[in-house]
Amino acid sequence: MLDTDTKRRIDTARDILVGKVPDPKSQVEQITIALIYKFMDDMDAEAEEWGGRRTFFAGEFERYGWPKLMRAGLGGHDTLNLYAEAIAKMPENPGIPLLFREIFKNAYLPYRDPETLRAFLKTIDEFTYDHSERLGDAFEYLLSVLGSQGDAGQFRTPRHIIDFMVEVVDPKKDETVLDPACGTAGFLISAYKHIRNAHSGEGAVPLTPDENGALARNFTGYDISPDMVRISLVNLYLHGFVDPHIHEYDTLTSQERWNEVADIILANPPFMSPKGGIRPHDRFSVQSKRSEVLFVDYMAEHLTARGRAAIIVPEGIIFQSQGAYRQLRKMLVEEYLVAVVSLPAGVFNPYSGVKTSILVLDKALARRADTIAFLKVENDGFGLGAPRREIEKNDLPTAAAELAEYLHRLREGEPVKETPTTLGHVVEKSRVAANGDYNLSGERYRDGSTRHSAYNHVALGDIVEVLDYLRRPITRSDRKAGPFPYYGASGLLDHVDGYLFDEPLVLVGEDGAKWGSGDRTAFAVEGKVWVNNHAHVLRPISELVVSRYLIEILNEADLSPYITGVTVPKLNQEKLRGIPHPPPAARRPACDCSGDRGLPEGNRRRAGCGGELPPAHRRGPGVADGAA
Repeated sequence: MLDTDTKRRIDTARDILVGKVPDPKSQVEQITIALIYKFMDDMDAEAEEWGGRRTFFAGEFERYGWPKLMRAGLGGHDTLNLYAEAIAKMPENPGIPLLFREIFKNAYLPYRDPETLRAFLKTIDEFTYDHSERLGDAFEYLLSVLGSQGDAGQFRTPRHIIDFMVEVVDPKKDETVLDPACGTAGFLISAYKHIRNAHSGEGAVPLTPDENGALARNFTGYDISPDMVRISLVNLYLHGFVDPHIHEYDTLTSQERWNEVADIILANPPFMSPKGGIRPHDRFSVQSKRSEVLFVDYMAEHLTARGRAAIIVPEGIIFQSQGAYRQLRKMLVEEYLVAVVSLPAGVFNPYSGVKTSILVLDKALARRADTIAFLKVENDGFGLGAPRREIEKNDLPTAAAELAEYLHRLREGEPVKETPTTLGHVVEKSRVAANGDYNLSGERYRDGSTRHSAYNHVALGDIVEVLDYLRRPITRSDRKAGPFPYYGASGLLDHVDGYLFDEPLVLVGEDGAKWGSGDRTAFAVEGKVWVNNHAHVLRPISELVVSRYLIEILNEADLSPYITGVTVPKLNQEKLRGIPHPPPAARRPACDCSGDRGLPEGNRRRAGCGGELPPAHRRGPGVADGAA
């Protein structure tokens, strides 16, 4: 449990740095480097107390010892120069382990203000080290400030979601564990704790000394970012991994580790592909340039014969109709997939409102099972707004129990029929494969009446994916003229040399106001476009929701109840997702047979001329007459 003094010191260190180092990731890096620096000197001091000698700060590196850095009388600029020189030269220090040399590789001091450094080092000096779990918890708290790594489409996975995924795949002491996009190594640490907890406490069979020593060697992580590698090495070391196996490695384009497989794979891979897509090698089963497709393919293909995996994926994997997505889903359904857990939009708040699901893979079970379980988690124990305050409602324990029961029955060879569960239902694979789309949206496979009512009593966030985590503004220096439309809160702003999206989407101004001088709140874009951070980007998540009908509903709606702020009115993501579907309207769309108002042709024809649409005809295509 994190103690209040340690938390306060970490907060103080961040507060000191924030004026000179505004980026949260850089703050974490600077605190990490300073903590390890102090830690090494503490270990030297402990060795001397026990009659040994200093090894970390010995020989020519003795001049960089922490007491010399903190000694009274050393001027501010002298302290700054000594510290900057020390961290730059530390990778050359022959007296420190390779792990620590890796941590200091490419480290540098990003500011030159002596007073900031002195205040920062004074706070670091208050930390003491006993190499306990408490220090690991402190580092986990430090990592919690990382939040969004937007350029790579990465978002820090909440601890309770990580623990849930680990519980579902249930790693064992003799199984290898891999995270191919490990970030700060949260999945690896949770899996390690899960195994140790299973062998402690009353009635448990404790690990032997040999098993305990060998356990950490079963864990491996890859990350493309050297900064993330450095942070994950420290995190693992502070959690008892003396020799952590974290590699700077591009999982999607490199082949050096292609032949390495694992019994357990856990990951929250990047959702965003760089401009132009990924350029992968040709060993993937599914040919694509989308990072989310390639990562899921990689993880499925790198499971051992008894391998299991839990993977967080964006909604595009669940329903996108492009060929690579369909090919991936077909492969998963036929060979790997045993369950899909839909998570509520807002799990990644305050960093992103992206809607996600968890794919649960079990290579041995999937090949002999003829069903897939679909579960929908409505509450994860925390409010879905930006503060993410703890609440009483939590579906995760029920989801874990239902999955455990379902997987147990599969392993025992018991028949599992297509039946509802508390949080979802079990579906035969033949239904999922029926039309060749292999759609993994659980709502699709409910009975007709349930699906019918579900789409009439939902919030907007249940029928669209909000892709705001992919949008971003262009700086003035980078805003070059080009062929691609550039949109903002007021509509089309410019044409630029670059794009972020290349698919049919719906845009809604972040202030909820009408676009330009017209009376439209929402409109469609298609093809290659750039959208800045003042327009919401919506993608319908089901073929039941036609984009032009969604646009018509939003344009007819009165959104004023959902706009907050007086000086700066704003329709934030939380409010947008909570708008009921259909929303309260200022005027209901009339048929108007003489003009196309964006309503599906069949609905206009059936409604009759000039009259208000009957409720049944307001639902959208395929639903008005009770069609599934």
